[in-house]
Amino acid sequence: MIIKKDKDNFFDVIVVGAGHAGIEAALAAAKIGLSAAVITINLDNIGQMSCNPAIGGLAKGHLVREIDALGGEMGKAIDKTGIQFRTLNTKKGPAVRSSRAQADMFRYKAYMKNALESAGNLTIIQSMVDSLIVNQGRAEGVVLWTGENLYSNAVILTTGTFLKGLIHIGLFNYSAGRAGDFAADKLSLSLIENGLELGRLKTGTTPRLDGRTIDFSGLEEQKGEDDFIPFSIADKNITNGISCYITYTNEKTHNIILSDLDKSPLYCGVIKGVGPRYCPSIEDKVVRFKDKERHQIFLERESLDSVEYYPNGLSTSLPLDTQLKFLRTIKGLEDVKIMRPGYAIEYDYVLPVQLKHSLETKNIENLFLAGQINGTSGYEEAAAQGIIAGINAALKIKGEKPLILARDEAYIGVLIDDLITLGTAEPYRMFTSRAEYRLLLREDNADFRLCEYGKEAGLLDEERYSIYKDRLSRFNELLSFLKSYENGKYYDLLKRPDVAMENLMNEFGAEIDKFGRDILNRAQLFIKYEGYINRQKEEISRLKKFEGIKLSKDIDFNTIPGLSLEVIEKLNKIKPETIAEAGRISGITPAAVGILLMRCHKS
Repeated sequence: MIIKKDKDNFFDVIVVGAGHAGIEAALAAAKIGLSAAVITINLDNIGQMSCNPAIGGLAKGHLVREIDALGGEMGKAIDKTGIQFRTLNTKKGPAVRSSRAQADMFRYKAYMKNALESAGNLTIIQSMVDSLIVNQGRAEGVVLWTGENLYSNAVILTTGTFLKGLIHIGLFNYSAGRAGDFAADKLSLSLIENGLELGRLKTGTTPRLDGRTIDFSGLEEQKGEDDFIPFSIADKNITNGISCYITYTNEKTHNIILSDLDKSPLYCGVIKGVGPRYCPSIEDKVVRFKDKERHQIFLERESLDSVEYYPNGLSTSLPLDTQLKFLRTIKGLEDVKIMRPGYAIEYDYVLPVQLKHSLETKNIENLFLAGQINGTSGYEEAAAQGIIAGINAALKIKGEKPLILARDEAYIGVLIDDLITLGTAEPYRMFTSRAEYRLLLREDNADFRLCEYGKEAGLLDEERYSIYKDRLSRFNELLSFLKSYENGKYYDLLKRPDVAMENLMNEFGAEIDKFGRDILNRAQLFIKYEGYINRQKEEISRLKKFEGIKLSKDIDFNTIPGLSLEVIEKLNKIKPETIAEAGRISGITPAAVGILLMRCHKS
């Protein structure tokens, strides 16, 4: 049968899902100049914050600034719709300081929907995808649940928690992608039939509380920072509209939770998926940390247009009546009412070791995956993968090399490399501790590291690129000035931990005021840590030689003498492309790396 493809059913790129990954993927492909379609189950939930109403956080703030430097939308969206902005870890070193913003989740969603609707080359479709169209190992489109076929040169799956999603509230459960949306129950089978290995994960969310029934009078108030530096290069100002409030669980709270564990799907064995270790439910916290007398709770308003509050730290899948009982033992919540129950959700994901660094699958050409389908958790991790998948799908269609960020260039590079070389059996969350070169990957220099990549890919707009070039010029001018002023006396002084830039302002006068607070701060950090930064760069140079040693695509690890069965199994499963990538795989010993090196030298 001859298939007729036309402008209504054929696109360069089809993106399945319009969450945080799907938005960045679709916008990237469209801005680069390709025709794109984004398919979502519900147009009204584009950019939905299914869990906490916030963007950024520890290491996540780094990802948001990197997304912005490449030309993505998340940073601009949160600057425009955030209602409280703060910097975390301010008392620690610059490498681990991170930005976080509480979002007006309804306005954030509206902003993102408008961003998609305003993009050229982009078609938005409300539907559900039941299966892939794969021909001779290549993805060529999708089949909708209504039976229609859509065709494309590349497909990007960003399905979030929707693959066979199953919600649990106590021992009651039902099929859903999240509360209020259908699950995608058929797509998993299509992925399995096309040779992809799937696993099962679990995450959860908190009950939503009626703010009119919360007594804030005795709670600790937490305000935002008015001197916060916006996430996006393009933005100059942010607005702190509200405060958050802090309260704590107590012994009564814990006793209620422990007494009702027999009603918990997590502890009754009903939930089979693996949950996030670093963002446990309140049940897990109480059971695993019995020595802790209390757990901190942040009460965060979800929107200026709503009275709903998100009690950050109280994710739960206990029955609704138990949720209400333990909530009312907490200070400030004695008379609280629940507007939406907390719940856990199980969903399918694709084992990420089946991906290339471009986020294209190894087994199915032109199929890219991004977000929670790859085993990650978090809006920021999803968006970071989404923009890379969108860029690389577009570059492949144009016949150009993929954008692959190294571990010393970006947290995005660390994220993707970890997924592909280590895999994950639990929801993966980004931390600064995962980056061995984190002093190079600070929030303040994300634009210096990545804007050229965004421009080269054709994604970064002229406004942001011009701002970056101006900042870089002023930064270099300031360093030159400090090195030459009085033979570098003050440059050397700034290396001392007890000397800050503001201590020297009177010495320089108006000559230095023109650079502005942001550039002065960047220069100070660079000068203070220059020695450490140079040492990290030397280490990177030594390791780069291993990145350049490629492993043959046809290599048969079974025939290499000296490799253990465990090493052979892992190498065959992950199929590393370089010696350095092989060395980062969990369980691959230095001896095994040495054997691979010898094999490469012989070849």
